[in-house]
Amino acid sequence: MGHSPIVKQKVLAYITREIDGKTELLVFSQKDHPSAGLQVPGGGVEDDELLIDALYREIEEETGLKRNELLLQGKLHKHMYYSEDRSKYYERNFFHLSLKRPVENEWDYTVESDGKDDGLKFHFEWRPIEDASKLAADMDNAVDWLEQV
Repeated sequence: MGHSPIVKQKVLAYITREIDGKTELLVFSQKDHPSAGLQVPGGGVEDDELLIDALYREIEEETGLKRNELLLQGKLHKHMYYSEDRSKYYERNFFHLSLKRPVENEWDYTVESDGKDDGLKFHFEWRPIEDASKLAADMDNAVDWLEQV
């Protein structure tokens, strides 16, 4: 038994921090492919992997932030996303996490994973939550849930 082959599960992380009473969202751009737009950390869930484990694994692979540096605030939203270029549906699971400790305002990180993103260079920065509507590939469609938290 397993998931139906047409639907691949994905996890996406809205990592936030509070600065001067304002909420900021962690976003990244790809250094070598800026046209890919602003994104949030996330990726595919492996076959026998729990969503939550996939979430922390992807965050660590992409940002360098460790599980014990983050506080899970909850699951925001789940929705089906159709990828035109891959002609298939994905079940996207959005999670909200906050930081347990201060981190840099911006940093670069080279992805370390077994997947196709290995070696990609990402540039991370914090953006006001209002700017989150500028995310690529419909990654912003759970931002409204965030503002109600």
